[in-house]
Amino acid sequence: MTNSKHRLHRDVEQLTGIQPARNYQNIEALETAVRYIKGEFERLDCEVVEQPFKVDNRTYKNVVAMFKGQSSAERIVVGAHYDVCGDQPGADDNASGVAGLLETARLLHEHKPDLKHDIELVAYCLEEPPFFASEAMGSAVHARKLHEQQVMVRAMICYEMIGYFSDEPNSQKFPDPELAKHYPNKGNFIVVVGKTGQEGYTQQVRDLMRQHTSIDVQSVNLPAGFGLVGLSDHRNYWKYDINAIMINDSSFLRNPHYHQTSDTIDTLDFDKMAAVVEGVYGALTKL
Repeated sequence: MTNSKHRLHRDVEQLTGIQPARNYQNIEALETAVRYIKGEFERLDCEVVEQPFKVDNRTYKNVVAMFKGQSSAERIVVGAHYDVCGDQPGADDNASGVAGLLETARLLHEHKPDLKHDIELVAYCLEEPPFFASEAMGSAVHARKLHEQQVMVRAMICYEMIGYFSDEPNSQKFPDPELAKHYPNKGNFIVVVGKTGQEGYTQQVRDLMRQHTSIDVQSVNLPAGFGLVGLSDHRNYWKYDINAIMINDSSFLRNPHYHQTSDTIDTLDFDKMAAVVEGVYGALTKL
């Protein structure tokens, strides 16, 4: 776990240090992020490719790493976006998620588990506004290509903000008083988020994570249009009837630095981040 903690810190440090901010307008900054992510994947025992796509006459890129399993009939996709909203460092949103993605790849490389399915790890561009909820999202491009190629996707896991935690009472907010009755009021847990109808898969991922990590893992299923449920890249896999969920620290319901210039590396808890990744990695090898 210690190695994971230090590697996660290095990843977030690298990504948040990119200037200017890695938003959709700063193509060279995005390219710097691509080079870093691709370079880290290329150190590992996996196939690495770029997936370029054009939006408004600019070329953006997803970065894809594939770990082969016993059967190539089905695939599990794990993703995180590397772009930020506006001119801010984006430590939690979403350097933390990308760091989790890279560390998941490293754990697959180091432990070489007996994978039942291919695992495809994808770093997406253009998750943030003004492209959010549009067909220009990198994850929408990726999901559409898989559909066109008739790839059978068993499941999708999205790392979205996994670094901000607090042990302070009432540090966890809720969009609905009913929800508050069922969850801790301290923001020191991680949530597996799925839409209504995905209860079985959401709870399976939660239970598998709990077996492999020390952090408190909760789950929630809510209608697709409700609050946080569809606020990341997993949303683009739902239209193809893929079980897609988000691993999330609850974003602006906990983190006061969301989409602010104060979303910096010193606000993150790397021990808990490492525990989250350990849980996701454990779940991945059993799904």
